[in-house]
Amino acid sequence: MNIRLNEQLIATTATTLFALRDAHQPDADVLIVNGFPVRADQPLGEGDQVVLIKRGAVPDAAEMEALLTARHTPGVHQRIKSATVGIAGAGGLGSAIAIALARCGIGRLIIADFDVVEPSNLNRQQYFIDQLGLPKVDALRANLQRINPFVKVAAFYGRLDHENLPQVFAMADVLVEAFDAPDQKAMLVENWRKAHPERPLVAASGMAGFGTANTIATRRVGENFYLVGDETTAAAAGCGLMAPRVGVAAHHQANAVLRLLLGADPVGDNHG
Repeated sequence: MNIRLNEQLIATTATTLFALRDAHQPDADVLIVNGFPVRADQPLGEGDQVVLIKRGAVPDAAEMEALLTARHTPGVHQRIKSATVGIAGAGGLGSAIAIALARCGIGRLIIADFDVVEPSNLNRQQYFIDQLGLPKVDALRANLQRINPFVKVAAFYGRLDHENLPQVFAMADVLVEAFDAPDQKAMLVENWRKAHPERPLVAASGMAGFGTANTIATRRVGENFYLVGDETTAAAAGCGLMAPRVGVAAHHQANAVLRLLLGADPVGDNHG
């Protein structure tokens, strides 16, 4: 009988779930059959899909890749695992974008930020209270390694400027702008588009407050240049940055990156 075990097609003589477990991974304590967790033994049939997991055990690189691939649209993983994405800024946008891409199985991330984790960041940024005072790039790299240790993460701790930006992100296939300050946003856009006009840039503007998330969208604003947000709602007195809308914008940016790497238009009708 042929079944798919941990996303690998195998031939087996085992006819029940427990027999399969005992033959291949006797210490597994999480058993999933055709997408559903099960606790009792049950018969297996031709083509069944079984995942056996030992709680707390980290899969090796090949198994992790297979399990990631199982949850993706066919053909996605092979194309993104060789990609490099640069993220300028590791705050509310950048930290969420990095985590989304790591969960997708992106091959390499280059993350740049000059700041440290402070208490006010915890309302929207992907850090923990025991990381207060750490450079954001170091804290984020540690968190990404906990999520997917097979993603390569390069960290640049310092301020980006017109001189070092092209070098820091020299290997990036796509660059994501995730700054707070308007002057830094403008500097990045100008210098990246001048240095690498052939490589896409995904920027953001307008995601403050708690207004409807439906106004946050992805738009093309130039050749290889995409902008996410509502383009108007900036952080100001009485209109702060909060996790929900910042997270919506961050995931718009991450999805735009994913579509670009897969050859799809970030603002088109092709849903993949």
